[in-house]
Amino acid sequence: MNTKSALVIIIVVVSLIAAVLLLLIGQGVWFGSPITLQGTEVRAYEGNDLSSINDFRENSIRGPQHVNISEYRLTVTGLTNETDVYTYSEVLDRYSHYTKVVTLFCVEGWDVTILWEGVMVRDLIRDAGIDPRANTVIFTAHDGYTTSFPLDYLIQNDIIMAYRMNNLTLPVERGYPFQLVAEDKWGYKWIKWIEKIELSADPDYRGYWEQRGFSNTADLEKNYFSD
Repeated sequence: MNTKSALVIIIVVVSLIAAVLLLLIGQGVWFGSPITLQGTEVRAYEGNDLSSINDFRENSIRGPQHVNISEYRLTVTGLTNETDVYTYSEVLDRYSHYTKVVTLFCVEGWDVTILWEGVMVRDLIRDAGIDPRANTVIFTAHDGYTTSFPLDYLIQNDIIMAYRMNNLTLPVERGYPFQLVAEDKWGYKWIKWIEKIELSADPDYRGYWEQRGFSNTADLEKNYFSD
């Protein structure tokens, strides 16, 4: 076979391959990575009517925080056997996901009932290893906001750190990438934009609003100005 004949064969083969690819693409076949599309907000779940994401009122201390997810890190530290640092994807890939309907009650007088999806806080804590001296867990947000809970509250209850609400990824205003679903606690305990979970031996720690006179326990059945 001479050079000219070989060249003709190559051109024919390449042309056939190109024609097949164009045909497949025209029929909707995609050869790259899948494209993730945002879902639709659900407004009912297992017989429960749900509030809309838009029913929340913006009341954060420094406005919505825009977190660069490629640079985001969640740190579990303090009185632990090790300090664990996770990317957003590592948290979602490594831990089991849970869903539950929980109502947030704000001290301003409004409430919202939402279907939350997230990971269990106690799983993160246990993987870091709990120092016997630890009795308190302090959460820190991207904007510097903090709040705390007794360690037992997070270990003994199914408290999740949510990344989805009503079947949608948390919007920036709602705490993306993670918001704590602090069941049976007033809304100021539902910290958003979580960046650090710290185990401590200081049961008297006071977070942002707690330093300003709000209850540290924040139990719903009690006044939020008294423990």
